[in-house]
Amino acid sequence: MFDSVLIANRGEIALRVARTCKEMGIRTIAVYSSADEDSPVVHLADEAVRIGPPQAKRSYLYAPAVLQAAHQTGAQAVHPGYGFLSEDADFAEMCRAEGLTFIGPPPEILAMLGDKAEALRVLSGAGIDVLPGTHRPIATAGEAADAAAGIGFPIIVKALAGGGGRGMAIARRPSELADAYAQARNSAQAVFGDERVYLERYVESARHVEVQVLAGTDGQVLHLGARDCSVQRRRQKLIEETPVPGLPERDAARLCEQVVAAARAIGYVGAGTFEFLLDDAGRFHCIEVNCRIQVEHPVTEMITGVDLVREQLNVAATGSPGITQADIRLSGAAIECRINAEDPARGFLPSPGTVESLTLPAGPFTRVDEYVRPGMSIPPFYDPLLAKVSVWAPDREQAIARMERALAECAVTGPGIRTTTGFLTSVLAHPLFRDGKHTTALIENLSVA
Repeated sequence: MFDSVLIANRGEIALRVARTCKEMGIRTIAVYSSADEDSPVVHLADEAVRIGPPQAKRSYLYAPAVLQAAHQTGAQAVHPGYGFLSEDADFAEMCRAEGLTFIGPPPEILAMLGDKAEALRVLSGAGIDVLPGTHRPIATAGEAADAAAGIGFPIIVKALAGGGGRGMAIARRPSELADAYAQARNSAQAVFGDERVYLERYVESARHVEVQVLAGTDGQVLHLGARDCSVQRRRQKLIEETPVPGLPERDAARLCEQVVAAARAIGYVGAGTFEFLLDDAGRFHCIEVNCRIQVEHPVTEMITGVDLVREQLNVAATGSPGITQADIRLSGAAIECRINAEDPARGFLPSPGTVESLTLPAGPFTRVDEYVRPGMSIPPFYDPLLAKVSVWAPDREQAIARMERALAECAVTGPGIRTTTGFLTSVLAHPLFRDGKHTTALIENLSVA
């Protein structure tokens, strides 16, 4: 096992990784921008290095600064968390060249699956169903029109280097395609620095289902069940849960088995998530693979008892998970809500500021992954996620009740600060959510959205 790990991230995931490393006796090194110098992980870690100014491109996304910090502190490995450099094949290759272990898939896998069109071709070849689409970059609006005619509307234009629900635009009819094509290209360039896009059939009102896998270099591939992430706003997940409501166990098991076979076929290594759309005919269509720990991993940990960060470290250090498929037992139901510093009454505008008081929930089977403290400033430069509240219960009905109680205990106050807590409570109360019949269109149909 590693003696020291540098955590190349910030916020709640940096704390999450640091805590498991502490439990394993691993020395931790935090990196931080000048905007995060009071962040709790800076104080929890054994060592902390400032790597740049607030702008992510000059700090958390600036690979030379992260690598310099690793060498300066004698780190043996780098855990990238999620976002930032976590799926950057070039950064993983730099780590390899510098003698550092990148805690994630190897650069070759990141490069293959990071190109979303290439990933879909590879997954299709491995026996996974994908949606009709170009599965290659589209260079002009005219080429997009020709391709769309063969695919059929509605169409979604997606960034080739995309992820996290960004760099996308929908065209429901041919007259909307040119604008959607331009919008997606501009967004892709702004967010990912790569304007290339591809086309895919858009599925209206689908369920968003994902399968968590863990794979070693020894050929062992495990699954840890499926999650439902259908509660989304502008393709950003807000509430996640497991198991998938309304999905028969045999269907979930069959999907997980297909994913395990595909992961083995493509030589996947590390923790990863295969994401699907479930249409109203009951068909699963894979849309991407996320080659990292997911924001929503706590719900999987709560129903399995498996520490996914610990297993990431085991795979990176030894080539094999510290568990087998027989060790994994799925029990009960878990739900996670993301508490964001956003104002629902103002179109979910970011709501940064200084925290004056903070109350977070506690109680039986209630978990909070957070990084805010009273007196801390919430910077405007990064993702607005403040905390993740997760609960476990023997069944979904009890889990919803427990989450409602937990959210009622949440309070974050300070000048200008608004959060999504009340909005999430209204979603939990929606009849479609209560019945487990909601789709990705749920938030669009709420008047508050």
